[in-house]
Amino acid sequence: MDVELNPIEQRVLGCLIEKEMSTPEYYPLTLNALVNACNQKSNRHPVMELDTATVEHTLYELRMEHKLAVEVSVSGSRVMKYRHNLSELGCFSLSQMAILCELLIRGPQTPGDLRAHSSRLHALTDSNEVELILDELKNHEDGCFVVQLPRQPGKRERRWAHLFGGEPEIVEEQPEIVAGAVDVQAGPSRIERIQTLEYEVGDLRQEVADLKKQFEAFKKAFE
Repeated sequence: MDVELNPIEQRVLGCLIEKEMSTPEYYPLTLNALVNACNQKSNRHPVMELDTATVEHTLYELRMEHKLAVEVSVSGSRVMKYRHNLSELGCFSLSQMAILCELLIRGPQTPGDLRAHSSRLHALTDSNEVELILDELKNHEDGCFVVQLPRQPGKRERRWAHLFGGEPEIVEEQPEIVAGAVDVQAGPSRIERIQTLEYEVGDLRQEVADLKKQFEAFKKAFE
């Protein structure tokens, strides 16, 4: 994509999309409402503590530099309100917008996670549908908007990330450990662990014996 947003710009854009889809009756958002949305403790990763001045400056950048936000005057309201302008980048379906929104406000996620989180914005059938939507966003006619990340060690599903902040930092997959292979940096050997456990068991037995002696002495004191 031509656009590259910093983390705060991503959060503000994501929150504008989220509130349009989840609470349309309160959309567009006032500056105060947007600040509260950005600083929510739920449905956010990472949690942020942004002040009004920061969000206001970020809105200015989104409006003037990226054309991804719009300031609107609503009849009957004394304050300005704000809405996103995601259509500047392309035409997106509701399901695609829900996926992009969750990636913006939560970061990289697996299709299973995206299905669970995005369903509050737009109903999705299962992980297979999410994978189809991700494939659409990857091969979108207006550009590539998501990328699949390498599999994390010990994880079955691979995560997906948005590209609104440029190419994400790629962490290479760790090689699988072959059964029976010895890793000299893996920690104590089996024999060392057994010896440690034996020492700990011995200490515990001694503590129990001492407690028994104290209990017997306590009983005799009150006989």
